[in-house]
Amino acid sequence: MATLIKPSAMDDLYNTHVKLLASDLLKLTPSPSRNDSSAFLRRGKRLSRAETVGIVVTRDLKPGKFVKFSVDDGFGCITCILWTNQLTSAYFSRRNPSGVRLIAEVANDFASRVQLGVLVRVRGRITGYRGNIQITVTDVVVERDPNMQILHWLDCVRLARKCYN
Repeated sequence: MATLIKPSAMDDLYNTHVKLLASDLLKLTPSPSRNDSSAFLRRGKRLSRAETVGIVVTRDLKPGKFVKFSVDDGFGCITCILWTNQLTSAYFSRRNPSGVRLIAEVANDFASRVQLGVLVRVRGRITGYRGNIQITVTDVVVERDPNMQILHWLDCVRLARKCYN
């Protein structure tokens, strides 16, 4: 009979999109473990994914490569990178071409939603680039209700107290 190994309490949030305010996200520290380069630490807990809600305040489009943008949630600005190079990337060259085209279409659709002044909900992997923390975007949703930002703040505070600390 196989023995089930229960993940440690440190890993409970590892693959979860953790709701964080910019002030908390930007304070994360990279995991000191060489085997764990994709993890960041918050009070000893390993995190790899995040969700934020805010206004797009900068946007830099490199067609066929990426859209780099900043989201201001009222507590700071979070740099986000959305890759749109799936059709030319060597990483995707070994995958099914129809699947890669679908992924590229979705990424381009997300990129078209990222416009200055728009309230967005962004989810993705927490990554580091040149010593700065950013979100490598997996999805973008335009929020039509401005109250969603305040609700996100309240969720962040509640979750920080009850789950993340």
